[in-house]
Amino acid sequence: MKKQQERPFTLRGKYFFLVVFALYIVIFLINSPLVCRAMLKSGQILVRIIPVFVVVILFTALLNYFLQPRQMAKHIGQESGFKGWLWALAAGVISHGPMYAWYPLLEDLRKHGMPDRFIVIFFASRTIKIPLLPMMIDYFGLTFTLVLSFYILIGALLQGWFFEVIDR
Repeated sequence: MKKQQERPFTLRGKYFFLVVFALYIVIFLINSPLVCRAMLKSGQILVRIIPVFVVVILFTALLNYFLQPRQMAKHIGQESGFKGWLWALAAGVISHGPMYAWYPLLEDLRKHGMPDRFIVIFFASRTIKIPLLPMMIDYFGLTFTLVLSFYILIGALLQGWFFEVIDR
């Protein structure tokens, strides 16, 4: 029996859009003021977040251009000392994309002498998402964002240290 081919994600996305669009039309026919308010609110949110998206896209592009993950590999060895801790922290913060995409690189770095404590720090510091920071600042304020990010970074370093203690 021939395996059924899976449809591309974009096709499913188009169906979802069409279903939502049809629902808006049905609701508009039933209660047009409700749809008008929803569209107005959606437009206001879009106008508010477009500048954030522009900053995020530019910042991410600059990070990808200047900081390549393989460049960091030479700075995160067994004898790297405090510098290695900071590099692991920074690498986790600037990394983006799905976590499973980083597994092969981390395995390779581990084979070349990267200690497990740095992998723990990397994983824990990935909680901070640079592309989302401008939006977080917009919603929660600069002070909240800075304090929370600071606690996340300290927590990542502590987890790495705890792992090192337990691993001995």
